[in-house]
Amino acid sequence: MDKMGKNYKMVLPFLKILLFMYLVTGALLLLLTLLLSKLQLSEGAVSVGIVVIYVASGFLGGLMAGKRMKSRKFFWGMVMGACYFLVLTIGSIVFHKGLDLEMSRFVTTLVLCVASGMVGGMVG
Repeated sequence: MDKMGKNYKMVLPFLKILLFMYLVTGALLLLLTLLLSKLQLSEGAVSVGIVVIYVASGFLGGLMAGKRMKSRKFFWGMVMGACYFLVLTIGSIVFHKGLDLEMSRFVTTLVLCVASGMVGGMVG
């Protein structure tokens, strides 16, 4: 097998996991939206809900990556969490025409995504 084919076989499963993470994120955001409309949740409750969604998606992605890779599972979980954060950041830049986020929140989100992916990888 040539190098290109080997790289493709390595990257494709991670792209599938990343897609799964965003499908989970979308489903949970829809649920949060439904709860917001039915229960009139406060802004604080919505913020906590978004953090829970980040952590759950990162954990599941890390878990799947850890199961896929037989060694250094925590590392691959961290990679999935970092990729998830990277796509979130790119999406934020595109849709908000720039990063409209204070630095402490940016760093906190990065740490949550990477750490939850790492924990998921360790469990996987």
